[in-house]
Amino acid sequence: MAAPFRSLVEDYPRYLKSFELFLERSSEHQCMQDFIHNTLPDILASIGGGRSVFNVMGVGSGAGEIDLEMLAQLHLKHPHVKVDNEVVEPSNDMLYKYKVRVSTAPDLDHINFEWNKMTASEFEKHWQQKIPGKKMDFIHMIQMLYYVTDPEATVSFFRSLLHKDGKLLIILVSGESGWGKLWTTFKKQLCNTEISQCVTTGDIKTFLDTEGIPYRNYELLSQMDITECFTEGDQVGELLLDFLTEVIEFSKNAPEDLKKGVLDLLRHPDCSKEVNGRIIFNNNLGVLVVEP
Repeated sequence: MAAPFRSLVEDYPRYLKSFELFLERSSEHQCMQDFIHNTLPDILASIGGGRSVFNVMGVGSGAGEIDLEMLAQLHLKHPHVKVDNEVVEPSNDMLYKYKVRVSTAPDLDHINFEWNKMTASEFEKHWQQKIPGKKMDFIHMIQMLYYVTDPEATVSFFRSLLHKDGKLLIILVSGESGWGKLWTTFKKQLCNTEISQCVTTGDIKTFLDTEGIPYRNYELLSQMDITECFTEGDQVGELLLDFLTEVIEFSKNAPEDLKKGVLDLLRHPDCSKEVNGRIIFNNNLGVLVVEP
């Protein structure tokens, strides 16, 4: 059954507002930065095969904050290498913010930025026509596989672009997180059928295991304060609920039984814990480092 709601991604200003609130309320960027500083350097050490120019690609790069952190770690590991960096991002707003960030950041002279304002599937067609033989040393897809129609095909295509010592980095919510529980329970009611909003690293691992594709798996501990979700009419709570369900104005548009079911589950120990009177949601992320 198709979901009867309008997806939050259809209302970009509201999506952006709820996303910024999510970042403010969660430890998402902090746990990613910990991974980038503590674990990623050893992964990056093994790429490049001694070449003088590395080909790097960010798919769904957003405003570039996490991209630039990873590129800085790459430079520390390979200080004499130049980088060709393909940025794939469909949002004008995000690309503009990324370009501003690049223009004001120091020490990026060794990087050539190629800007591709397009979705992953548009980029796939573009790439096959433009430079089908070019191989990549490092590709990252951070929190973007929710927005494609076929996550497995998307992973397969970008993996096919890797050099023999290249790496594909995927970050999504963990199958063991509160998101995983929410989506497993209410997939039929909440998940958009056009795009795979309910995908977790658990789904991608199942696909990789079935195909016999080698990968490494990491769990990143993260949490989000969702206390206001349980106060009727609270604006912060309503925006957070929209973000959690990916539905525009969920609390106004959802039938009472669905709303009650979602709120009960969000409060359940499978999804959240209570700390000093606050409801803290399990926002754990999974990282997959996929081999060629």
